[in-house]
Amino acid sequence: MSTQIDIVLDRPEQPSEHQILNMGPQHPSTHGVLRIVLELDGEIIVKATPVVGYLHRAMEKIAESMTFHMFLPYTDRLDYLAPLANNVALSCAQEKLLGVTIPPRAQGIRVLCCELSRISAHLLGLGAFAMDVGAMTVFLWCFRERETIYDLIEHISGARFTTSYTRVGGLANDLPEGWIADLRKFLDTFPARLDEIEKMLSRNRIWVDRTKDIGVITRDEAIAWGLSGPNLRASGVEWDLRTRRPYLGYEQYDFDVPVGSVGDCFDRFLCRVEEMRQSRRIMLQAIEKLPGGPVNVQDPKISLPPKSVVLKGMEELIHQFILITEGQDAPSGECYFAAENPKGELGFYFRSRGGGYPDRMFIRAPSFINLQILPLILKGRFISDVVAILGSIDFVMGECDR
Repeated sequence: MSTQIDIVLDRPEQPSEHQILNMGPQHPSTHGVLRIVLELDGEIIVKATPVVGYLHRAMEKIAESMTFHMFLPYTDRLDYLAPLANNVALSCAQEKLLGVTIPPRAQGIRVLCCELSRISAHLLGLGAFAMDVGAMTVFLWCFRERETIYDLIEHISGARFTTSYTRVGGLANDLPEGWIADLRKFLDTFPARLDEIEKMLSRNRIWVDRTKDIGVITRDEAIAWGLSGPNLRASGVEWDLRTRRPYLGYEQYDFDVPVGSVGDCFDRFLCRVEEMRQSRRIMLQAIEKLPGGPVNVQDPKISLPPKSVVLKGMEELIHQFILITEGQDAPSGECYFAAENPKGELGFYFRSRGGGYPDRMFIRAPSFINLQILPLILKGRFISDVVAILGSIDFVMGECDR
């Protein structure tokens, strides 16, 4: 049975000359199945009504019938530009509920995964933003760098896109031989490539005219609307969960939190560029500090046995079967964990009544919350500004609709 979504607009009593224009849900510049109903006075936007939900998959309800391990692949489909970071955030939330602390090496590798995901997501967001505004070359340059990142991701997880790399209590496997050397090669060449991308845009008159003083979000507005990530920091709010509420040992790393001053599309662009530089800085430190040791908690009630052993031993096979089908025995209670993902604060709330299945799970999706402000910042702008503003918000509808 199909469901039709109808938008009821507040219409004046007197006949209006305003025009109603549907943008999306198939428009390429909406970056997915986002629909915006625009009420226009000529080319000026009088009212903008975002419509979401076209990609809704009931992930939070599905989680109630799955063990902690079973739900992990669903996080690959949230912000599918940063699946490794989603994997980490979910596992950290589950471990908080279970009262588990993962080994130092696993923490260091997770930091590498998160920051590599941040660079990958920002590159695609920036490339798509640039292409929307007319800079095709930047899109190709960004994808060139992302191909190298995808090769690195494939090397550690076996997949380029749907990684499912973390596990409750650690990781699916340790870093393969030669991976750190390959990562160093990428980090050595990346700064010059990023400088080239930034110069291509920041010195381009068309780019500057279409992003400067467009879609301004003030500091107070950003806080009031619950924005997070680069969209919040570009408005002058220095809030980053990696420094304010450190996790995975982020307090050990020396890095800066880029903050804007105007809160326009140009500031959001500059914040993401600088965040990529800081992610590289964090990864270089993480490589130097990366300790040896196991990458999983040495507790058979939490961690899965090694696959190589499972394929040979009956006891280990039974052990894995029980953990997968029955799950870890979580205590009764509730917890919330939030990670600083590329799009902002990705949070997972768990409520447990004991056993291996969550009683309730809720996802705080930064893309969903960031999109709430569109009616405010689109009002009074030209139709052509919609494309630039959407690109600067940098959202993913898989995460928004979830």
